[in-house]
Amino acid sequence: MIDLYYWPTPNGHKITLFLEEAGLEYRVHPVNIGKGDQFQAEFLAISPNNKMPAIVDHAPADGGAPLSVFESGAILLYLAEKTGRFIPSDVRGRAATLEWLFWQMGGLGPMSGQMGHFNVYAPERIPYAIERYDSEVRRLHRVMDKRLSETAYLAGEDYGIADMASYPWIGAYAKLPVDFDAFPHLRRWHQAIADRPATQRAYAVGPTVNPQAGQPLSDEEKRLLFGRRD
Repeated sequence: MIDLYYWPTPNGHKITLFLEEAGLEYRVHPVNIGKGDQFQAEFLAISPNNKMPAIVDHAPADGGAPLSVFESGAILLYLAEKTGRFIPSDVRGRAATLEWLFWQMGGLGPMSGQMGHFNVYAPERIPYAIERYDSEVRRLHRVMDKRLSETAYLAGEDYGIADMASYPWIGAYAKLPVDFDAFPHLRRWHQAIADRPATQRAYAVGPTVNPQAGQPLSDEEKRLLFGRRD
Protein backbone atom coordinates (compact mmCIF):
# COMPACT_ATOMS: atom_id res chain seq x y z
CA MET A 1 0.00 0.00 0.00
CA ILE A 2 1.22 3.47 -0.92
CA ASP A 3 -0.04 6.52 0.92
CA LEU A 4 -0.05 9.42 -1.54
CA TYR A 5 -0.09 12.96 -0.20
CA TYR A 6 -1.57 14.79 -3.14
CA TRP A 7 -3.27 17.83 -4.58
CA PRO A 8 -4.27 18.03 -8.28
CA THR A 9 -1.38 20.09 -9.62
CA PRO A 10 1.12 19.14 -12.34
CA ASN A 11 3.51 17.72 -9.75
CA GLY A 12 0.72 15.79 -8.10
CA HIS A 13 -0.42 14.34 -11.42
CA LYS A 14 3.04 12.90 -12.05
CA ILE A 15 2.59 10.40 -9.25
CA THR A 16 -0.96 9.34 -10.03
CA LEU A 17 0.21 8.74 -13.61
CA PHE A 18 2.77 6.23 -12.35
CA LEU A 19 0.55 4.58 -9.78
CA GLU A 20 -2.26 4.06 -12.28
CA GLU A 21 0.08 2.75 -14.97
CA ALA A 22 1.74 0.34 -12.55
CA GLY A 23 -1.53 -0.79 -10.99
CA LEU A 24 -0.22 -0.17 -7.49
CA GLU A 25 -2.64 0.02 -4.60
CA TYR A 26 -2.68 3.50 -3.11
CA ARG A 27 -4.80 5.77 -1.00
CA VAL A 28 -4.95 9.52 -1.41
CA HIS A 29 -4.41 11.93 1.45
CA PRO A 30 -5.44 15.39 0.21
CA VAL A 31 -2.97 18.19 0.94
CA ASN A 32 -5.01 21.33 0.36
CA ILE A 33 -2.26 23.78 -0.49
CA GLY A 34 -4.79 26.61 -0.66
CA LYS A 35 -5.61 26.11 3.01
CA GLY A 36 -2.05 25.59 4.22
CA ASP A 37 -2.09 21.82 4.79
CA GLN A 38 1.49 21.70 3.51
CA PHE A 39 2.65 23.54 6.63
CA GLN A 40 1.14 21.11 9.10
CA ALA A 41 3.63 19.28 11.33
CA GLU A 42 2.34 15.86 10.26
CA PHE A 43 3.03 16.64 6.62
CA LEU A 44 6.39 18.30 7.28
CA ALA A 45 7.52 15.09 8.94
CA ILE A 46 7.47 13.38 5.54
CA SER A 47 8.00 16.41 3.27
CA PRO A 48 10.29 18.90 5.04
CA ASN A 49 10.24 21.29 2.07
CA ASN A 50 6.47 21.78 2.63
CA LYS A 51 5.70 20.75 -0.94
CA MET A 52 3.52 17.96 -2.19
CA PRO A 53 3.49 15.29 -3.49
CA ALA A 54 4.99 12.87 -1.02
CA ILE A 55 4.47 9.17 -0.45
CA VAL A 56 4.77 6.66 2.33
CA ASP A 57 5.50 3.12 1.16
CA HIS A 58 4.26 0.58 3.67
CA ALA A 59 6.04 -2.30 1.92
CA PRO A 60 9.55 -1.06 1.05
CA ALA A 61 11.93 -3.47 -0.65
CA ASP A 62 14.09 -3.87 2.45
CA GLY A 63 11.14 -5.19 4.44
CA GLY A 64 11.63 -2.54 7.10
CA ALA A 65 9.48 0.22 8.52
CA PRO A 66 7.34 2.38 6.23
CA LEU A 67 9.49 4.62 4.05
CA SER A 68 8.59 8.18 3.11
CA VAL A 69 9.80 9.92 -0.06
CA PHE A 70 9.31 13.55 -1.05
CA GLU A 71 10.02 15.46 -4.30
CA SER A 72 8.16 14.28 -7.39
CA GLY A 73 11.24 13.24 -9.36
CA ALA A 74 12.60 11.23 -6.45
CA ILE A 75 9.22 9.56 -6.01
CA LEU A 76 9.03 8.56 -9.68
CA LEU A 77 12.55 7.14 -9.56
CA TYR A 78 11.83 5.31 -6.29
CA LEU A 79 8.66 3.73 -7.67
CA ALA A 80 10.33 2.80 -10.95
CA GLU A 81 13.15 1.05 -9.11
CA LYS A 82 10.73 -0.61 -6.68
CA THR A 83 8.60 -2.07 -9.45
CA GLY A 84 11.23 -2.47 -12.19
CA ARG A 85 8.92 -0.61 -14.56
CA PHE A 86 9.08 2.54 -16.68
CA ILE A 87 12.86 2.80 -16.47
CA PRO A 88 15.17 0.72 -18.68
CA SER A 89 17.56 -1.76 -17.10
CA ASP A 90 20.34 -1.19 -19.64
CA VAL A 91 22.91 1.48 -18.85
CA ARG A 92 22.20 3.67 -21.88
CA GLY A 93 18.45 3.60 -21.55
CA ARG A 94 18.70 4.34 -17.85
CA ALA A 95 21.06 7.24 -18.50
CA ALA A 96 18.68 8.72 -21.07
CA THR A 97 15.76 8.39 -18.68
CA LEU A 98 17.63 10.16 -15.89
CA GLU A 99 18.75 12.91 -18.26
CA TRP A 100 15.23 13.74 -19.31
CA LEU A 101 13.79 13.27 -15.83
CA PHE A 102 16.23 15.77 -14.37
CA TRP A 103 15.77 18.04 -17.39
CA GLN A 104 12.11 18.26 -16.41
CA MET A 105 12.85 18.77 -12.74
CA GLY A 106 15.39 21.52 -13.37
CA GLY A 107 13.89 23.14 -16.45
CA LEU A 108 10.44 22.41 -17.81
CA GLY A 109 8.66 22.31 -14.44
CA PRO A 110 10.20 25.36 -12.75
CA MET A 111 10.17 27.51 -15.87
CA SER A 112 6.57 26.60 -16.71
CA GLY A 113 5.61 27.36 -13.13
CA GLN A 114 7.21 30.79 -13.32
CA MET A 115 5.53 31.44 -16.65
CA GLY A 116 2.18 30.59 -15.08
CA HIS A 117 2.87 32.69 -12.01
CA PHE A 118 3.74 35.90 -13.85
CA ASN A 119 1.02 35.49 -16.47
CA VAL A 120 -1.83 34.26 -14.26
CA TYR A 121 -1.23 34.91 -10.57
CA ALA A 122 1.11 37.89 -10.13
CA PRO A 123 -0.63 40.94 -8.62
CA GLU A 124 0.89 43.19 -11.28
CA ARG A 125 2.08 42.59 -14.81
CA ILE A 126 5.85 42.65 -15.13
CA PRO A 127 6.63 42.62 -18.87
CA TYR A 128 10.25 41.58 -18.43
CA ALA A 129 9.32 38.54 -16.31
CA ILE A 130 6.49 37.55 -18.65
CA GLU A 131 8.73 37.72 -21.71
CA ARG A 132 11.58 35.96 -19.91
CA TYR A 133 9.57 32.91 -18.92
CA ASP A 134 7.38 32.77 -22.02
CA SER A 135 10.53 32.67 -24.16
CA GLU A 136 12.24 30.07 -22.00
CA VAL A 137 9.24 27.74 -21.98
CA ARG A 138 8.94 28.03 -25.73
CA ARG A 139 12.64 27.15 -26.00
CA LEU A 140 12.07 24.09 -23.82
CA HIS A 141 9.12 23.05 -25.99
CA ARG A 142 11.43 23.35 -28.99
CA VAL A 143 13.96 21.09 -27.26
CA MET A 144 11.22 18.53 -26.63
CA ASP A 145 9.94 18.74 -30.17
CA LYS A 146 13.42 18.09 -31.58
CA ARG A 147 13.91 15.11 -29.29
CA LEU A 148 10.48 13.72 -30.12
CA SER A 149 11.19 13.98 -33.83
CA GLU A 150 13.83 11.31 -33.19
CA THR A 151 12.17 9.03 -30.63
CA ALA A 152 8.65 8.04 -29.68
CA TYR A 153 9.11 9.15 -26.08
CA LEU A 154 11.61 11.34 -24.29
CA ALA A 155 14.02 8.60 -23.25
CA GLY A 156 13.54 6.36 -26.27
CA GLU A 157 10.92 4.13 -27.80
CA ASP A 158 9.15 3.22 -24.56
CA TYR A 159 6.94 5.31 -22.28
CA GLY A 160 8.62 5.99 -18.96
CA ILE A 161 9.04 8.18 -15.93
CA ALA A 162 10.60 11.04 -17.92
CA ASP A 163 7.35 11.30 -19.89
CA MET A 164 5.23 11.07 -16.73
CA ALA A 165 7.24 13.94 -15.24
CA SER A 166 6.91 16.17 -18.29
CA TYR A 167 3.38 15.50 -19.52
CA PRO A 168 1.50 17.40 -16.76
CA TRP A 169 3.51 20.55 -17.47
CA ILE A 170 2.47 20.72 -21.13
CA GLY A 171 -0.60 22.94 -21.24
CA ALA A 172 -0.76 23.18 -17.46
CA TYR A 173 -2.45 26.60 -17.66
CA ALA A 174 -5.66 26.91 -19.66
CA LYS A 175 -4.90 30.57 -20.34
CA LEU A 176 -1.50 29.68 -21.82
CA PRO A 177 -2.07 27.08 -24.55
CA VAL A 178 0.88 25.31 -26.13
CA ASP A 179 1.71 26.24 -29.72
CA PHE A 180 1.25 22.72 -31.03
CA ASP A 181 1.19 23.98 -34.62
CA ALA A 182 4.82 24.99 -34.19
CA PHE A 183 5.72 21.75 -32.41
CA PRO A 184 3.99 18.83 -34.18
CA HIS A 185 6.11 16.12 -32.56
CA LEU A 186 5.25 17.48 -29.14
CA ARG A 187 1.58 17.37 -30.15
CA ARG A 188 1.86 13.73 -31.25
CA TRP A 189 3.56 12.74 -27.97
CA HIS A 190 1.08 14.67 -25.83
CA GLN A 191 -1.93 13.11 -27.56
CA ALA A 192 -0.48 9.61 -27.28
CA ILE A 193 -0.14 9.99 -23.52
CA ALA A 194 -3.55 11.64 -23.15
CA ASP A 195 -5.11 8.63 -24.88
CA ARG A 196 -3.68 6.11 -22.40
CA PRO A 197 -6.38 4.69 -20.09
CA ALA A 198 -4.09 5.09 -17.08
CA THR A 199 -3.67 8.79 -17.86
CA GLN A 200 -7.40 9.24 -17.92
CA ARG A 201 -7.76 7.40 -14.60
CA ALA A 202 -4.98 9.48 -13.06
CA TYR A 203 -6.57 12.76 -14.06
CA ALA A 204 -9.97 11.59 -12.84
CA VAL A 205 -8.56 11.54 -9.30
CA GLY A 206 -8.19 15.32 -9.26
CA PRO A 207 -11.86 16.37 -9.27
CA THR A 208 -12.63 13.90 -6.49
CA VAL A 209 -10.08 15.69 -4.30
CA ASN A 210 -10.65 19.27 -5.40
CA PRO A 211 -13.87 19.91 -7.33
CA GLN A 212 -12.94 23.62 -7.47
CA ALA A 213 -9.72 23.08 -9.43
CA GLY A 214 -9.18 25.76 -12.03
CA GLN A 215 -11.19 28.41 -10.19
CA PRO A 216 -9.55 31.79 -9.38
CA LEU A 217 -7.55 31.80 -6.16
CA SER A 218 -8.73 33.82 -3.20
CA ASP A 219 -6.42 36.38 -1.58
CA GLU A 220 -5.84 34.00 1.32
CA GLU A 221 -4.95 31.15 -1.03
CA LYS A 222 -2.48 33.41 -2.83
CA ARG A 223 -0.95 34.41 0.48
CA LEU A 224 -0.45 30.78 1.47
CA LEU A 225 0.90 29.75 -1.91
CA PHE A 226 3.07 32.74 -2.79
CA GLY A 227 3.65 34.76 0.39
CA ARG A 228 6.54 34.67 2.81
CA ARG A 229 6.45 32.32 5.80
CA ASP A 230 9.43 33.09 8.03
